[in-house]
Amino acid sequence: MTLTGTTAAFFALIVLLTLSLGYSSTNEYTAARVESCRGCSLNRLPEVKKFIFEDLPLYENVEFKPIPGAVPELVLLNKNDEEVERLQLSRLNREECNELLVNKGFKISRPIKDEI
Repeated sequence: MTLTGTTAAFFALIVLLTLSLGYSSTNEYTAARVESCRGCSLNRLPEVKKFIFEDLPLYENVEFKPIPGAVPELVLLNKNDEEVERLQLSRLNREECNELLVNKGFKISRPIKDEI
C-alpha cells in the first residue's frame, strides 16, 4: 500500500504523539476490533470508511469485523478477549478515529511508505 505525503506525515505525527505521551499497552485494553457493515452505513461516512479500510490495518492488535447492517463501532477487549468498552465511530472524522485508537494505547505496527 502506498500513501500520499500528507497521509504519511499524519501517521508520523500519530506515532510521535504515541511515543511522546508515553502511551503503552499496560492499560486494560489488549486488542480491539471495529465492527461495521462494509457499505450501507459506511457510504454515508466517507471519513470513517477511509479509517477502516486504509488506517485500521496498520495498527497492532486491531481488526475489522464486517457485520451486515451494523453501524461502525470500536470494541475494546481485555486480555481474556472480553469486551470492556464499545464506542460509536459514526460521529468522528478520520483523524479523530486515529486519535481514539492512539489514546486507548494502540500503536501503528506497519511501516508507512510514502509515494515517490
